[in-house]
Amino acid sequence: MAVTAQPLLDTTTPLLRSTSDLGPRGDRGKPDALPPRNGDSPSWIRHGWEEQLESEEYLNHLSSNFYLYYTEKRHETGGNPKDDADPLQEWRMKDRLKTVSAALAICLNLGVDPPDVIKTNPCAKLEAWVDPAALSAGPKAMETIGKNLQSQYETLSIRTRYRQHLDPSIDETKKFCCQLRRNAKDERVLFHYNGHGVPKPTVSGEIWVFNKNFTQYIPISLYDLQSWLGAPSLLVYDCSDAGNIIHNFHKFLEKHEMDNAVLRQKDPHAQLPSYHDCIQLAACGRNESLPTSPDLPADLFTCCLTTPIEIALRFFVLQNPLPSHLTIDDVSKMPGRLQERRTPMGELNWIFTAITDTIAWNTLPRGLFKKLFRQDLMVAALFRNFLLSQRIMRVHQCHPMSSPALPDTYQHPLWQSWDLAVEMVLGQLPALLEAQAGRRQYEYQHSTFFAEQLTAFEVYLEHGAVEQRPPDQLPIVLQVLLSQVHRLRALILLSKFLDMGPWAVNLALSIGIFPYVLKLLQSAAAELKPVMVFIWARILAVDRSCQGDLLKDSGYQYFIQILNPSSGIPIANASEHRAMCAFILARFCTHFPQGQVVCLDPVVVSSCLTHMADGSNPLLRQWACLCLAQLWRDHADAQWMGIREGAPARLCALAQDPVPEVRAAMLYALRTFLGIPDVTDQVATIEETVATTLLGMTHDGSALVRREWLAFCATFVQRYEHKFLVAAFESLDAEAARRAGAAEPTRGVSQDTIYAALWTEVLMLSVDPHPEMAQPAGQVVDYVLHRLVQSPLGRAAQRAMDDLARPAPRPPSRRMTPLPPVTPPSSGGPGTPGSTTTVGSATTIVPDAYDGSLLSSLKRTASVAASLKRLAFPATINGSASPRSSSYGSASLSGRAPRPSGPLRVQVPAEWSRPPTHQDPPLTPPSQLAPPTPLPRRFTPRALDAMPTLPLTSHFLEWSVEYFQEPQMKQSDAEEPGSTEYNARLWRRTRNEQIIHVTQPQKELAGRSGWETASQLFDNGSQPTKMVFHQFADQLAVADERDVVTIWDWANQTRLNRFANGNPAGTKITEVTFINEDDQALLLTGSSEGVMRVFRHADEAGRTELVSAWRALTNLVEAPVQAGLVFEWQQGHGKALIAGDVKVIRVWNAATEMAITDIPARSGACITSLTSDQVAGDVFVAGFGDGAVRVYDQRNRPREAMVRVWREHRQWITGVHLQRGGARELVSGSRNGEVKVWDLRHDRSLHTIVAADDALRALGVHEHAPVFACGTGHNAVQVFNIDGTPLSTVEPYSSFLHHHRTVPIAALAFHPHRMKLACSALTDHHVNVFSCEGKRSILMEE
Repeated sequence: MAVTAQPLLDTTTPLLRSTSDLGPRGDRGKPDALPPRNGDSPSWIRHGWEEQLESEEYLNHLSSNFYLYYTEKRHETGGNPKDDADPLQEWRMKDRLKTVSAALAICLNLGVDPPDVIKTNPCAKLEAWVDPAALSAGPKAMETIGKNLQSQYETLSIRTRYRQHLDPSIDETKKFCCQLRRNAKDERVLFHYNGHGVPKPTVSGEIWVFNKNFTQYIPISLYDLQSWLGAPSLLVYDCSDAGNIIHNFHKFLEKHEMDNAVLRQKDPHAQLPSYHDCIQLAACGRNESLPTSPDLPADLFTCCLTTPIEIALRFFVLQNPLPSHLTIDDVSKMPGRLQERRTPMGELNWIFTAITDTIAWNTLPRGLFKKLFRQDLMVAALFRNFLLSQRIMRVHQCHPMSSPALPDTYQHPLWQSWDLAVEMVLGQLPALLEAQAGRRQYEYQHSTFFAEQLTAFEVYLEHGAVEQRPPDQLPIVLQVLLSQVHRLRALILLSKFLDMGPWAVNLALSIGIFPYVLKLLQSAAAELKPVMVFIWARILAVDRSCQGDLLKDSGYQYFIQILNPSSGIPIANASEHRAMCAFILARFCTHFPQGQVVCLDPVVVSSCLTHMADGSNPLLRQWACLCLAQLWRDHADAQWMGIREGAPARLCALAQDPVPEVRAAMLYALRTFLGIPDVTDQVATIEETVATTLLGMTHDGSALVRREWLAFCATFVQRYEHKFLVAAFESLDAEAARRAGAAEPTRGVSQDTIYAALWTEVLMLSVDPHPEMAQPAGQVVDYVLHRLVQSPLGRAAQRAMDDLARPAPRPPSRRMTPLPPVTPPSSGGPGTPGSTTTVGSATTIVPDAYDGSLLSSLKRTASVAASLKRLAFPATINGSASPRSSSYGSASLSGRAPRPSGPLRVQVPAEWSRPPTHQDPPLTPPSQLAPPTPLPRRFTPRALDAMPTLPLTSHFLEWSVEYFQEPQMKQSDAEEPGSTEYNARLWRRTRNEQIIHVTQPQKELAGRSGWETASQLFDNGSQPTKMVFHQFADQLAVADERDVVTIWDWANQTRLNRFANGNPAGTKITEVTFINEDDQALLLTGSSEGVMRVFRHADEAGRTELVSAWRALTNLVEAPVQAGLVFEWQQGHGKALIAGDVKVIRVWNAATEMAITDIPARSGACITSLTSDQVAGDVFVAGFGDGAVRVYDQRNRPREAMVRVWREHRQWITGVHLQRGGARELVSGSRNGEVKVWDLRHDRSLHTIVAADDALRALGVHEHAPVFACGTGHNAVQVFNIDGTPLSTVEPYSSFLHHHRTVPIAALAFHPHRMKLACSALTDHHVNVFSCEGKRSILMEE
């Protein structure tokens, strides 16, 4: 189809990943499948599709979305959880302390100045906001100061026991310090020292007190003070030269430790105190004196620590450079109380707490912040206020000190926000005072501080959350949760922050968010329910240790109520929030028996069962299953409740769910259901019925589902081990009898039971094409056979295996031997369409003798699964093993290679896609250096030296939990403008449009021009049999006659990558194509044993990964000539039409990874080629080995899908192709050299071209240009116009040895857009690329 020049970039057209429920339907197509829209298009389109494609609305709809497949998380991760998950930071305060006792030592000796202090006049007088001169000197003034100081401290911690010690003597000091430690035991004590009436601390850090008669100053050494107070302790020094104390404090701590070491040598069991946990606050540094300004209190440092709001207001007035009528006396009359946040004083205190907390959060290391601001309420309050003292006292040439030392914070930008908040309140103070006096009516205008900070936090979430940089406003958000006015907005913003990932959750928990969100579970506010559910889902996804907190306060009831379908949630996407509730309850019950007990509520079970039928939300269905799984895991009462509710049968109904994650969750739930201790007849019947129903899921296309089925089966095997030992023994015995030539094997007791059927399925999975299945299935087989050897049947089993291991002469003939059918006791439940529950009934070619080197005694091997693969799939005729041994399969410890995996069948001719002839020369020998076989991401090979154990470990739950650890609210990187992935996708979109634009005018001329120009030539290194061009990238995928795929940069003639497909020896790759070509392409291959594989990074050596692999065709029919597997990929619809040596065309849905229907082929011949309408996707055409060409319409019922059959060809159909562009020509070619052009509306072909005189070995049709090419048996490629006009005849390059020999063409392929033709001859490794030479310069390559 010709495509007109369109805009190079349309950013409104997104590339979407496929979703299992919301994937494309039958009316979407690819951009290159669109018909032309201007005069460059042909005047007509074949098959009567003009009217359908002339609708502008229809065309716009087709080009609106480009779906990508096999890019879901299950494909990106292989279904395995992350190994490098963010570590959970310890946020709980396990060593939380309380300051239980405090001693306030006030050494003033009023009326007597110390000898080393010279006071100015006037000077600072206030002590604890008391002017001693206003009171009579003596005990009354001291008592008032002491009471005021105690009341100031009580605003910080009311529960601390305070003792005032006014002008204490040295004996009194020792006594109350020792008593303080004795009463506090292991808790923290506070020692406040006011030394304004005694000399400054000495250079060695000694502080001063009095003697009994107040006639002398007595020093107290720090060594003694430490001995009296012990640890943990908090010491506050309000005196000049206080830095001397801190400077010497650690020296004496070291001396204590030395003394303790000496005592410990004398008595190793002595209980010795530790002195390290000591926190100190000092008013100033060394050689600094306290401020003496009369406008400030004398104990300015103490006022900063205990009355921060009062001193901050006074400081603001004194430092305000603008004229103001406010005085320091006015600010002392600020109305309100600190505890009432709606009053001016309370709001300022609230703002101050938020600001100082935030400054500390942004400045201190996390560990230090946690110790000083979260461990002890008293310590946290004093250190918040200490930050204010740094700011205020620095103005007066004092530098407060602390231990641990804090960095300077006086220049932090948030202090400007504090000044603004103070200014806004002080601006209202005159009016407030007048209203308080009753002279006017005035309502206090609350500060906008918190609203502005929430806005700043919102800006951070939208634009600043890069590289996991912590937000500055997070502690402020914590404080806002205390306000009902801003609570909902704060919670919404907090949920957006938690959505960023585990690092954000760790930050929020470390800041102290947990107690707030735990308490909010007691709120009945309906508007908080959605956001609370989201927040708790994020927290539990990171930290499951919150189970006890939910249990203690019955917080789990909050989520049970929302999970109930009858409850209302004031939000549109209620099902998604119920899915989160199911997740929360599942995490609550995980490895938490108390949680399972309290959740054993019929409401929980019935709610989960109801939600499993919710067809609108797969996440809800998935977590409803997982919630049940965790509820009844190792919990018999819950399992019996599930039986009473009919849960097993309702879970089995999800076997055909369109979402693989839901099917896997269902299997996970049924696996945990297998565990009722008392296996009664009723229990056994239920479990057998479940196993029978799930038997068909071994053919599921999703590796994730098959792996969970295997985990279920392994648990079932362990539970009924003895019955499986019998089934395994009878399988060995029957195989040995068949080997010995017995006419009819003896009927065993396990035949026609679910145990024999499951054993056969496990053997089949041990040779699964996906290593994530083959490896654990081999482990199950190894476990059963090891147990069999150790059982009473061990000696007989060993004899049977020895018989199988014994080599026997190989007669020249081959015989057809069917495997014995193993049928489950009932028809069971759903399975893959077209498959039956009869296992192993397909007729299979079996050699007369097995290779004895493949089996060794079980006594000498740790893994025997590989040796017994013949029980599911017999070996190749020649008995040779694969040249490569996969690293994930079972292998003998003796180093022998395992048997090749897969259903290996008769050795077929050299060219699988057509019958052999005498002209076929022998194939080239295999390469000695085998390329690597790609493995899935996060795949871990099994340690073969370890003894196999059951049950298998499933990581599906942990993998599913990761959904709630990943961002869900914001766009992915690929959809975020400016991101690297978005820009790369934008570039690819531009490149694609450019290629279509450049090649558009070439397509019409290509039908009139020659194709003789040889543009590229490169040596593939092995015989090419299949080739395909990438639509847009300069890549050519070449498959050889065995299992090697090579990716070439054909423009530069450079090999990009070479890897093994992984199909077993004796089979080959029969189809290969690129998918998702509009973006980052994946490589899809099909091999003759009926297996499909998808590879990622196929063009990058060392990075290639297996995305998915499944057995698409199971019951392959044996025939003298075979086509293997052929498929047609429909990108616009996410479907793969798969056929070959079977009697049906199987339609696989890539989004659901299931076979959605089997369409009868209505022919006894094999299908050799498939093609389809890539636009509407309903019609497809198949070519058969008997020469018939049949047309099918998927809109009809499967048995009525065949709408036309043409029998004009008399020989094997070499190829059939329906163009996706141009005039949509349908071309077929048969072995005898005839090429026919068809119209779907006609009963006969439009015309016939004899393209080859001898044999037509290969057929290629350009997707858009009216040309096709035929590969003949005489080393020639002939290019024709669609009307039969010969355009060119070219001969591919042959090496020197084959230059004069006539060899057939092995493979050829057209580029979908460019005028390029690649071809290769048989027995020659070279690939030739020819170009079309047009008659005008417009054919120039870009």
